Amino acid sequence: MGLLGNELAFARALTPQERESVMALGSRKHYAADAHLLTEGDRSSHVLIIIRGWVTVSVATDRGATRLILGLRGPGELLGEMAALDPHPRSATVRALGPTETQVISGDAFRRFLALHPRVSGLVIRQLTFRLRSADQERSALASLTVLQRLASRLTELSRAEPSGPYHPAVPGCATHTGTVVQLAQDELAATIGATREAVAKALKLLRTQHVVRTGNRMVEILDPELLALLADGHQE
Repeated sequence: MGLLGNELAFARALTPQERESVMALGSRKHYAADAHLLTEGDRSSHVLIIIRGWVTVSVATDRGATRLILGLRGPGELLGEMAALDPHPRSATVRALGPTETQVISGDAFRRFLALHPRVSGLVIRQLTFRLRSADQERSALASLTVLQRLASRLTELSRAEPSGPYHPAVPGCATHTGTVVQLAQDELAATIGATREAVAKALKLLRTQHVVRTGNRMVEILDPELLALLADGHQE
């Protein structure tokens, strides 16, 4: 399972000249926490490059109001490229986890830039391919892993993410003197693993009794990362 992915963020894969040229195509826009940057089913075609903040990428499920979070995206990430490259509606909703700043570029301007810069076009294709494979892995995990395994895997992934690069992203996981804190609410964690909030609360209770995690308001602190990783792999305590 992979929510963050291991690919280098789009803007950080550009040369300084390419980055300057891409940013010059658009304008800055700020979003408040919980604001929708892009909406599933919308017919807009602009793309976004995150400058500051983190967002969730989610899709609707067969359970009505329930959504499945497919990814967390941070500084340097490119969003909305699929709608810029084909005439179909947006395939996912992007929501700000906190105050977020982006560069907004029209779909037409972005397509013209890619036509003139094949190396950058190749980066976009690589990103699309990587995200497609990641989505396939997520669907496989939903079908084969228990809620506890999926939760342990997700918490392990987020706790191991490290800020890097010139944008200095603050990932939703930060170190403390006792462990690493994942800063997501239980309903958000549930949405990242395709489970109900009640199922995640039950799994977290089990992890607390084993002193693997400590929970609080919108946070899970990892106390025993080694045991958590074992649980993610299917080992039982």
